[in-house]
Amino acid sequence: GLRRVPVTNRALTVSAIPTRQARKMETVCQQKIKVGINGFGRIGRLFFRCWYNHSDSLLDVVAINDTGGVKQANHLLKYDSTMGTFEGDVKIVDDEHISVDGKSIRIVSTRDPLQLPWGEMGVDLVIEGTGVFINEEGAGKHLQAGAKKVLITAPAKGSGIPTFVVGVNEEQYKHEYPIISNASCTTNCLAP
Repeated sequence: GLRRVPVTNRALTVSAIPTRQARKMETVCQQKIKVGINGFGRIGRLFFRCWYNHSDSLLDVVAINDTGGVKQANHLLKYDSTMGTFEGDVKIVDDEHISVDGKSIRIVSTRDPLQLPWGEMGVDLVIEGTGVFINEEGAGKHLQAGAKKVLITAPAKGSGIPTFVVGVNEEQYKHEYPIISNASCTTNCLAP
């Protein structure tokens, strides 16, 4: 089954996880959803690997923000102490880009989300994987920088950010939410 989650005038389709409602929904996608990853630690790299392994994904990773820069991002993607060697062809292109199987991905290195090029790059969705910007004020900086949506990969702080766990309450998601949390990795491991 497929489920549809609108992002502005586009639609994000997740085909890996069937839901009851998904079987009834029509799938529409005009173009891929541009994704920026903020934080290229364990969670950011796992998200990247998951995206890479879904060749039919409607997501398009266009940028990674990590304070270590191009050389570190390249090395940590290629050689992960837990996940092993990355199967893709990872290369440094220049001081601001790596390529993965020939696809150029911009690497930025700033601790201030307000300085990120999300608007300039047309980023639709930021995967907030630092564990730092987990409240409305912090995650909201990605929106101020031009992103359209933010997905926090940790429990959010404060009552203004809804939490969704696939298999538990994802059907309650509303497009109006600019920032959402996907709960903790422990919660996702235990969810049905």
